[in-house]
Amino acid sequence: MPNDTTLSRRGLFTKLGMLFNGVVAVGLAVPIGRFLLSSITRGRDNGYLNWVSLGPVSQFPEGETRLATFRNPLVMPTDGKTVDTPCWVRRIEGDQFQVFAINCAHLGCPVRWFPQSGLFMCPCHGGAYYRDGSRASGPPERGLFEYPYKVKDGLVTIQAGELPTPGASARLIQIETGKGRLCA
Repeated sequence: MPNDTTLSRRGLFTKLGMLFNGVVAVGLAVPIGRFLLSSITRGRDNGYLNWVSLGPVSQFPEGETRLATFRNPLVMPTDGKTVDTPCWVRRIEGDQFQVFAINCAHLGCPVRWFPQSGLFMCPCHGGAYYRDGSRASGPPERGLFEYPYKVKDGLVTIQAGELPTPGASARLIQIETGKGRLCA
């Protein structure tokens, strides 16, 4: 009498193939699932709305523009030095500031401040901006992007999670804080 529990070679390879396919499916599903759930599991609710300190008010003399660096609040372990982001801080008077993104509004090249001429200059395509960040000449169609700022407990802080752009979110943030100019 033949034993019904014996497994044929074809049956064995079918079961091994299904097992292997299951292992591969789980191996692919884990990173995909982690990616899809990362915003929930990381606990970064509104991380882009965090206020980041640039330093004490005394670090920025009245009437001068200085380069400052802040650490982006949306940090990943693989970001390295890219999380240290520069910006230009102009203290107008008292607690009145302008904080400009270092990127040109044309193609994003880093602008430099020249105190002798009172201009921000872009080395890539010759864009120039006045000390208040408005467009002076060149290919950029608008002025420098500004971060919303506030002065709290003697520290200049900015909302630094997103690069300021003329989009609706930047406009809403500036309206809520009451600081900075509206982007056109």
